[in-house]
Amino acid sequence: MLRKHKEPYFQYYKILGFLPRRINLYQTALTHRSSAIKSPGGGFVNNERLEYLGDAILNAIASDILYHRYKKGNEGFLSGTRSKIVSRESLNRIAIEIGLDKLILTAKNNYLKKDNIYGNAFEAFIGAIYLDRGYKQCRKFIQKIFDKYLDLDKIVKRDFNYKSILLEMVQRYKISLEYNSSEGKRVNKQEQIFQTEVLLNGIVVSYGAGYSKKESQQNAAQEALKKMKNREFLGSFITH
Repeated sequence: MLRKHKEPYFQYYKILGFLPRRINLYQTALTHRSSAIKSPGGGFVNNERLEYLGDAILNAIASDILYHRYKKGNEGFLSGTRSKIVSRESLNRIAIEIGLDKLILTAKNNYLKKDNIYGNAFEAFIGAIYLDRGYKQCRKFIQKIFDKYLDLDKIVKRDFNYKSILLEMVQRYKISLEYNSSEGKRVNKQEQIFQTEVLLNGIVVSYGAGYSKKESQQNAAQEALKKMKNREFLGSFITH
């Protein structure tokens, strides 16, 4: 029994580098809304509130790190680089690298691919660290993650904003671009899904889904870009 009681602490210790003081915070951070636990008050406990807090803390610490590393970077450069660091693709990868994906509680029949929730859980995990150990320890953890898993100089040259890439491409070839996003579709009591169509010259070419309109648009734009790599497909939209 003693071993069983200690095991969760050591699981988190491997990731954090220190033992949690309030382990319930970390357990909540890794509870997806599809597996929300009913509280004594009648509500549901999941990681959304911690994700909100962690998002703000992560952005503040990332800004601090970039401000001191790139002393000649202007506001636009710093904001753009921070956006790439905290992009869903980047945070998803980090969450998997540090092993959070193996600890997340989520329903087996989750509507979206499970890799869409890893970055959210990482942000919630940051929120848990902040509440458990404070800003200083949280910054130390994030700095360690950056040093081990991110090549900042390489990220500076990379762009994960699929909407921006798609916009530049269609402007280059004088193709009209529209996004048609639906109202949130509720698939169960906790989950609301948004769906977006990408239209090129009035023709629907791709679809995307996400837990927010922004996420669904990025996913739809990414799918459109994959198709536009095909020269024959792209040529059908270019007017001469």
